[in-house]
Amino acid sequence: MDSEERERYEAIVTGDGSHTLYLPSMEETYHSTGGAIEESMHVFIDAGYSHSSAYPVTITEVGFGTGLNALLTAIRSDRDKRETLYVTIERYPLAPETALALNYPTLLKGDSASLFRSIHTAPWEEECAITPWFRIIKLRGDIREIPLRYHSDIIYFDAFAPSKQPEIWQPDILHKIAIIMKSNAIFVTYSAKGVVRRNLSSLGLEVERLPGGAGKREMLRARKAP
Repeated sequence: MDSEERERYEAIVTGDGSHTLYLPSMEETYHSTGGAIEESMHVFIDAGYSHSSAYPVTITEVGFGTGLNALLTAIRSDRDKRETLYVTIERYPLAPETALALNYPTLLKGDSASLFRSIHTAPWEEECAITPWFRIIKLRGDIREIPLRYHSDIIYFDAFAPSKQPEIWQPDILHKIAIIMKSNAIFVTYSAKGVVRRNLSSLGLEVERLPGGAGKREMLRARKAP
């Protein structure tokens, strides 16, 4: 049973004018209500993608969600002419028509509408070239069960909040992810919860707190030693 069959989503406008989705069963939104695009740019692009010097770069994302992080990364990879392999894991994918009704392309302009559609209509479980610089592999499954096969330079950890999905933030899951992190790989997440910071530190990662985005006070970035 897919997520669309389980319940309906409510699109809401966030502080920067961009949409997010509200998930009634969890009483949770996919992004900060302070600004969906602003938060994703700050946490995953500026603190993650642009902070890494890896070339070419492999990214593993936990939580494909609306596809906003993938879209912003595709735009940036094309701008920078940086070869990017984007591996994303999602247990309950949105129906493409639900995601494509969101207003990100209207705000981001350029060829973002075409990119967004290509990302969402790409088949699951296959590597697909979206642009000459950006390739995506969408994996449907539970991060607790799915094998992680792609050693990565950057981890986008974008699961629902620890208070809503505590099982995804446990040390065993973070350890599973740390194993596929290359030397000097970085891990970025919007959460700055003390338990998340401690769990990352317990894996030998160097963890730093950074200013948060879209009205949030802090976020976390962790690095694996060389």
